[in-house]
Amino acid sequence: MSYLVLKDLEKRYSKAGALIVNKMNLSIEKGEFIVFLGPSGCGKTTTIRMISGLEEVSGGDILIEGESILNKKPRDRGVSMIFQSYAVWPHMTVFENIAYPLKLQKVPKDEIKKRVYAAAEAADITALLDRYPAQMSGGQRQRVAVARAIVVKPKIFLMDEPLSNLDAKLRVSMRTELKNIHNNEKSTSIFVTHDQSEAMSLADRIVVMNKGIIEQIGTPMEVYHDSATKFVASFIGTPPTNFFDVKIELGDGQLNAVGDGFRYKVQEELREALRPYINKNVDMGVRPEFIGLSVDGNKGPGFLCEATIDFVEPQGTHSILITRVAGEEVKIMTTNHMEIKPNTVVNLHVKDGKAMFFDKETTKRIK
Repeated sequence: MSYLVLKDLEKRYSKAGALIVNKMNLSIEKGEFIVFLGPSGCGKTTTIRMISGLEEVSGGDILIEGESILNKKPRDRGVSMIFQSYAVWPHMTVFENIAYPLKLQKVPKDEIKKRVYAAAEAADITALLDRYPAQMSGGQRQRVAVARAIVVKPKIFLMDEPLSNLDAKLRVSMRTELKNIHNNEKSTSIFVTHDQSEAMSLADRIVVMNKGIIEQIGTPMEVYHDSATKFVASFIGTPPTNFFDVKIELGDGQLNAVGDGFRYKVQEELREALRPYINKNVDMGVRPEFIGLSVDGNKGPGFLCEATIDFVEPQGTHSILITRVAGEEVKIMTTNHMEIKPNTVVNLHVKDGKAMFFDKETTKRIK
């Protein structure tokens, strides 16, 4: 039995209203760090609010250690929630903020002191215990919120975009700290974000959500390199995946993906999967790092088309080249042609057969 199970979980805000969360099924093992990733309005925050008891469930069930928690009050569910806005009490010292949930549980004073110091040490704020929130930075206040969540020794940590109010540099260091705390406390964590870099760096598994449904569940490498749907391929990756509308055609025993002004020879491992799509249109996706280029007129394997570089965006470790193919903007990530100039004519090719194909109707990956 999994540690946390969501069974056909649903949420709508009125009887006739749209489903904000649509029959969500998910099993989480003890000790996992799960990230809910998706755009605003996809249902990720609503889901963790239902787990915490802050939102009523419209349908389905939530089980922790095999027991339904739907009839339990939030304080009795064994979960702690860390909010985007920190939610620390301004009139209390750091010590008092961390101790507050233990006082509600009527924990003895000596035990409170011991647990507060242990939580403060885990969050690296022992030197701040006598300060008030107004005397601290945003990052320090967020550490207070983390310590307050740790101190009750919850079964599950729920984190609702806890780093979004921090500056970029602090966000990177704080996500490392959160992962360290998760590992040291041996906790089970669910982290909500729309930031894919946070998701990729923190998660054991990513749950990609869109319009109330789960598009894909997998490790960071699985959702990136083996995207299950067009949405996942488009949402994960910076710059995002390039997409082309193509028709699958058969000629001389070879399948080709034919677009406006280009013809790509389909890689051998996908030919059988794409045979049912002969004379039909599909979406072809290629990530920016898998588009190669040559400046010497060489077409080579995986040839796509000739193109003219319109813009170059240097990034230090790599450059982003921008061109147009079939009327659509295409971005190419390169480390081999860092000094290329705009207006250079190049031949584009797909590296190592890395083109992805998606069904137009279902948007699912064809493989």
